Amino acid sequence: MERRATLWAEFVALFVGAPLAIALLLPPRLMFGALFGFTLAGLGLLWWTGNFDWRNLLRGWGRVRWGWSALFGLAVAAVGLAIMRWGNPGFLPHLSPERLRFLLMLWCLYPLLSALPQELIFRALFFHRYGRLFPTPGRAALANAALFSLAHLMYWSWVVAALTFAGGWIFAQTYQRRGFPATWVLHAIAGNVLFTVGMGRYFWSGNVVAPF
Repeated sequence: MERRATLWAEFVALFVGAPLAIALLLPPRLMFGALFGFTLAGLGLLWWTGNFDWRNLLRGWGRVRWGWSALFGLAVAAVGLAIMRWGNPGFLPHLSPERLRFLLMLWCLYPLLSALPQELIFRALFFHRYGRLFPTPGRAALANAALFSLAHLMYWSWVVAALTFAGGWIFAQTYQRRGFPATWVLHAIAGNVLFTVGMGRYFWSGNVVAPF
């Protein structure tokens, strides 16, 4: 019982306390460094837990449903573009040569520098170390989605909160059913597509304006 209570305290500190502290106490310019530290701490916990087969991070590419992943990307694009046009009637993504070069760099780097560390913490660590705290896989997935959304509180946007909750729920269920590579692919596609259709303004720390 004590072990379970300790695990709950650690869980709340990591997935609730840390995001709240980052959102409420840190200026936007320090958020990236804080998130990097958060990732290192999470990886340390994953190693400390034991019995995690690190090879599972590379296994399972045959379980990736590439056609469904492409349809998912199109759905994300449609939602993102609808949101942008809702706030800016007539909006169309800006596709100048400079922006295309930026998007090319983004599509190469985002999967490695953003999607990968987030999936390591919010899916691999969450389910391996803390999944036992929840009575059913469905409740674990729902909690995972809520905490993934909370982790984006630092952007102070209901749009970001809603998108990350929906994405977190899809990523959690994909991880449970198809493993790490399939989840990483979906997350990478979602992030790259949202930036491509112009939603980067919602996910850029330089645009963060805290409501206090």
